[in-house]
Amino acid sequence: MDRAGEGQLAAFRAEVRHWLETHVPRQSAPPITADARAHRAFLQGWQRTLHDGGWAGIAWPAASGGRDLDPLQQIVWYEEYARAAAPEASGLSVSQSHAGPTLIQCGTPEQQAFHLPRILRGEAIWCQGFSEPGAGSDLAGIRCRGEVVGDEIVVNGSKIWTSFAQGSDYQELVLRTEPGSQRHKGLSWVICDMSSPGITVRPIRSMDGEYHNCEVFYDNVRIPLANVVGALGDGWRVSMATLAFERGRSFVGSQVRIGQTVERLIAHARDTRDAEGRPLIADAQVAARLGALRARSAGLKAMTLFAAGRSLNDEVPGAEGTYVALMLAEVKQELFQLWMDLLELRGLEVDDSAHAVNPVLQYLFSYAVTIGGGTSEVRRNIIAERLLGLPRHEATGALLA
Repeated sequence: MDRAGEGQLAAFRAEVRHWLETHVPRQSAPPITADARAHRAFLQGWQRTLHDGGWAGIAWPAASGGRDLDPLQQIVWYEEYARAAAPEASGLSVSQSHAGPTLIQCGTPEQQAFHLPRILRGEAIWCQGFSEPGAGSDLAGIRCRGEVVGDEIVVNGSKIWTSFAQGSDYQELVLRTEPGSQRHKGLSWVICDMSSPGITVRPIRSMDGEYHNCEVFYDNVRIPLANVVGALGDGWRVSMATLAFERGRSFVGSQVRIGQTVERLIAHARDTRDAEGRPLIADAQVAARLGALRARSAGLKAMTLFAAGRSLNDEVPGAEGTYVALMLAEVKQELFQLWMDLLELRGLEVDDSAHAVNPVLQYLFSYAVTIGGGTSEVRRNIIAERLLGLPRHEATGALLA
């Protein structure tokens, strides 16, 4: 990049930083409860603020209502967003990061015209109906079925680990629409209205006390054929596009938050003393673990920027995001495990008002990060096969088929 380009990017960063400083809400998002009404209202209010400020859908094409920022500007946005401690708003991630982009890439003009403006304005929140009790990381093992009857699909079955289903309006639902089909054949990706008769949502309480995920049951739920994205039987291709978007450039924000938290933990270890009055960081093992975390955080930043750079000319992100997702999850687990080790029994006294990041709740939630969105084992299989070109192992290859 030449000096003119650097100057333009610096000016853009200043614009982003100023807007966030004046608009980021001071209060945290309410906890995700079983009915999620307060959390949903917070998400919708924040998304409307982003929309009205011109910051909704920053990576979406302008023709689809987005900001159409180039990749470097997107990275700056995510960096500044994380530094401003803006709401993570995970309940909006499905809508913004993969339902919307999937519709842009694979949806019909009618589907795009109806859903994209509602997503950008925060009027519609989406959830993801992929995992099932017998098909979690093995997406091709889906059994939830849809029978084509006239101009509708009649759906029966169940999904599980559906994030924020209790607060969502629509669902990206993958089901088996071809009788007798197996594995990745015969699947369809459809838009499911969560208010449809026959849908039952059962929130699941997590270890941190919140209700991040749900079970969803379908009893003769009728979905119009017009809600199929792509085509009947084309669900595997559309699903792979969805998962690619899920692992896109938005990881930049997560990486920045990880780096911030590592530095916060190092400061904690310098300022906190043990029973003998020494700083915790004076312990050689503690210092070594902190140093390793800082090094891994730096490596994570490099990999995140590398993956973002590789996607500069790609409409759909590549498999490089899988490596970033794996590193993010494992570094996060290591980070909060160490923080809990340093807190010892004092961890029982930590509350939200005392920490910008509650280490206890983050520690409890970190158990999920190497499972959700694909287990670490499956991610390693994807890296081995799609990035390194290694042969597929017979025992685990089915997870990738």
